[in-house]
Amino acid sequence: MEGETKSLVIVCVSAIIYTSYCYYISTRIKAGVFRLICVLPVCALFHIFPMFFSTLHISCSLSVILSWLAGFKLILFSFDQGPLFPLPPNIFRFICFACLPIKAQQNPNSKTQFPKWVFPIKVAIFGVVLHMYDYKQYMSPVVLLAIYPLHIYLELEIVLMLVKLLVFSILGCDLEPQFNEPYLATSLQDFWGRRWNLMVTQLLKPAIYIPVRRLCNGRMSSDHARFLAVMATFIVSGVAHEVFFFTLTLEMPTGEVACFFVLHGVCTAAEIAAKRTEFVRRWRVSPTVPRLFTVGFVVMTSGWLLFPTAARSNMLERAANEALLSIDFFKRTFLYL
Repeated sequence: MEGETKSLVIVCVSAIIYTSYCYYISTRIKAGVFRLICVLPVCALFHIFPMFFSTLHISCSLSVILSWLAGFKLILFSFDQGPLFPLPPNIFRFICFACLPIKAQQNPNSKTQFPKWVFPIKVAIFGVVLHMYDYKQYMSPVVLLAIYPLHIYLELEIVLMLVKLLVFSILGCDLEPQFNEPYLATSLQDFWGRRWNLMVTQLLKPAIYIPVRRLCNGRMSSDHARFLAVMATFIVSGVAHEVFFFTLTLEMPTGEVACFFVLHGVCTAAEIAAKRTEFVRRWRVSPTVPRLFTVGFVVMTSGWLLFPTAARSNMLERAANEALLSIDFFKRTFLYL
């Protein structure tokens, strides 16, 4: 663990230095292809950093916040777009917003505020889910199919909330939420566009969706342009997730993860097209029904295509064991104090 700590310090210092470099070249190099060329080596290094660690949580966190989020932010910043534009008032804020999964909230009152007791309940449920892995051999595949996505969602929600609270105490500004209760989604468009991992959605839209749609407009119908833009966004997300799993497991991709996102891209595009028809516009049904269908479809398809990759390398069990060890460590520390 001592070696992991030293490596983490080196990676954090390196990330700060490379991000500072991007901040200073923005004042000397105009937005465009040349600035992108100067930024791409930093993005490449951010993809290498997670491979230095054997601890799954460290490797996974660095892969998400540096390889994916920071990389997309810096690429968009090369063209004066994304959450790093306009340029933050000082380098400290630039580093925070580039290297952490946060975004300044423009309209704090526009977001739905959930009761404060919801978060402790999620923490309690997460603790129960972690201990359920001890009885995995007694569980049916259907139960495991429900546990895996619940584990992923709750862990991401808790970790990102702690990051948000820490950064809020340092920067003193309102931050965008990362999730918006995805289990309440009434459609795939609602799930992927407005509720699940919102930081990624806000990066993929200006980086992939909008440019592809602009490129296709005028060459084909609006519906076809929208379909291609949606598919391009999901394909890029699928490739990025394949790279993410490769970084964590160092096993050759099987294509299952990419197929999951391609499938959801096709279904989301079909859903968008269906919503424009007169029949669907007139269709009135309780929100409970589409919520059950949406969440059920996400869980079933993730169990079919997404989680087998994680299960083969025991990623989820490793994550659960590391989380339990961390909890035991903090318990012993507080009892000692």
